[in-house]
Amino acid sequence: MSKVKGADFQPEHFDWNVEQGVATLTLNRPERKNPLTLESYAELRDTFHQLQNTDDINVVVITGAGGNFCSGGDVHEIIGPLTKMDKDGLLTFTTMTGDLVKEMRHCPQPVISAVEGVCVGAGAIIAMASDLRYGAEDCKTAFLFTRVGLAGCDMGACAILPRIIGQGRASELLYTGRTMSAKEGSDWGFYNALAPAGEVMKKATDIARRLARGPTFAHGITKKCLHQEWNVSIEQALKIEAEAQAICMQTQDFTRAYNAFVAGEKPVFKGD
Repeated sequence: MSKVKGADFQPEHFDWNVEQGVATLTLNRPERKNPLTLESYAELRDTFHQLQNTDDINVVVITGAGGNFCSGGDVHEIIGPLTKMDKDGLLTFTTMTGDLVKEMRHCPQPVISAVEGVCVGAGAIIAMASDLRYGAEDCKTAFLFTRVGLAGCDMGACAILPRIIGQGRASELLYTGRTMSAKEGSDWGFYNALAPAGEVMKKATDIARRLARGPTFAHGITKKCLHQEWNVSIEQALKIEAEAQAICMQTQDFTRAYNAFVAGEKPVFKGD
C-alpha cells in the first residue's frame, strides 16, 4: 500500500498543521469551547485511521482554540438528536465514537494532548486516550456523563481511566461526574506535567519534537506493546516484547545509535 502525506490532509471540521514531523490538530470552535459534532467525530476517527499509512508524521498534538480544550458533544448538534434516535441509530453513534478511541490507540504515532481550560465529556476521553497529557495549572477535567443521565462507561473510560489513575479514583470520577482539578490530575498521573496557562502548547510541542527526532519506528512498537499487553500474562508479555525488540534490533536506527556511540556522537534517527 502506498503511503500518503499527512501534510496533504485537509479536514473540514478542525485545523490541521504539520511541521518537523509533528501534526497539530486544533479543535476550533472557540465560541462554544470546541464541542464535537457528528461530523467532527467521524472526521477525527478517519484522520487517525489514515495516520497508520503516513510517512511524514511522527507525533500528533491535539489542542483546542481559545483557551479551552473541548466541551464534549455539542448539546444542540449531538445531544438533542440522540434523544430522538432509535436503538440502532444510537448504537451506530456509540460505536462510531468508540472507533475514534480505537483509531487513536492503533495509529503508530504517539498522541499528545495539550489541555487548557475546559476538558469535559468526550474532550476528557480524547485526552485520556492520548499517550501523553499536559495540562494548564487551572484546567478542569470531568467525565460528566452521569450528569446527563448516562453511564460513566463511555468510549473506553472504564477500561482506560483506571489504568491511568487507579480503580478507586476512576470510579469516583465516573460515578459522580465531578471535576478533577489540575493538581489532582497531576498528582494522580492523569497529566504528565502541568504548565502555566498559555504555556501548555509549548510544553507539548517541545516534547512532540523531541519524540519526532527519536527512533520513530521503535516508538510505534512501544505504543503497540503498551496497548497489546493490557490483557496478557507476564509470560505472554515477555514473549511479545522479545519479538518486538528483536525486530527493532534489525533497524538502521539501532545500527546508527551504535555507530554514533562508538564515534562519541549523538545519533540521528531516521525511523527505519
